[in-house]
Amino acid sequence: MEQWYRNKITKGVEFSIKIDRNLTSVKSKIQQIDVLESSDFGRILVIDGELMHTEKDEFIYHEMMVHIPMAVNPDIKDVLVVGAGNGGIINELIKYPNIKSIKIVENDEALVTVIKKYMPKSTALGDPRVDLEIGDDMKYTRRVINQFDLIIIDIPDPFGPGENYFTKEYYGNCFTALRENGILITQQESCFYPHDAQAAQKAHKTGVRVFPISKVFQASIPTYASGHWLFGFNSKKFHPTRDLKAFVWNDLKIKTRYYNTKLHVGAFALPTYVEDVLKEVE
Repeated sequence: MEQWYRNKITKGVEFSIKIDRNLTSVKSKIQQIDVLESSDFGRILVIDGELMHTEKDEFIYHEMMVHIPMAVNPDIKDVLVVGAGNGGIINELIKYPNIKSIKIVENDEALVTVIKKYMPKSTALGDPRVDLEIGDDMKYTRRVINQFDLIIIDIPDPFGPGENYFTKEYYGNCFTALRENGILITQQESCFYPHDAQAAQKAHKTGVRVFPISKVFQASIPTYASGHWLFGFNSKKFHPTRDLKAFVWNDLKIKTRYYNTKLHVGAFALPTYVEDVLKEVE
């Protein structure tokens, strides 16, 4: 009998992938973690029934969250990653020799264990610059002051428990944890379906209220709802396109499969329907 992973996006829309086998299913103290295998998308990470990433297209999401800020400020030295137990963000960060430290705070040790065993290509947690702490990431951010040049919030969805990461209080904690040149990067859902659009709008509203510069950029990710995904760029002083150091970044010869500096500029040119949703809170 055929097996299918089905992600119900709305009452009338469903995204399906044919599954060859279930590799593992783990119920942690926090969430349900599943790793599936598909001939079309490779191994697939599913958390609480929601698709997090696949081996086929994870590079798009992770490259955009890392290389956008690094091309704006190639002098970033100290990075905090909130979440990121799947390791994809770290794979991209370690490509930069100038980064001195990468602090990861992940609240689910079981997720890290599963990823190391079943999706080892996705993680570079063994790099000597990486300091992985299993614990309450919200409490950690609350007590840090003026310590990081870049914070990346790799939290699955701004729904349920994830909503706490998209509040004015939490963004304020990130603002305080950042140095004067600091940049905060978040994933912000999509504006195609109404429920996701509300979450994207809320996240952008929070960024606008807390940071002097708050912009939204986009990427095409085939396995995410609608295939069109948004991210937040929030900064104390850097503008994401006017301060782009294209020549400096290109000279680094960083190997990517999706990101490039021409795409960087275009990523901030949003469709009109997205602009209409976001401008209501600006």
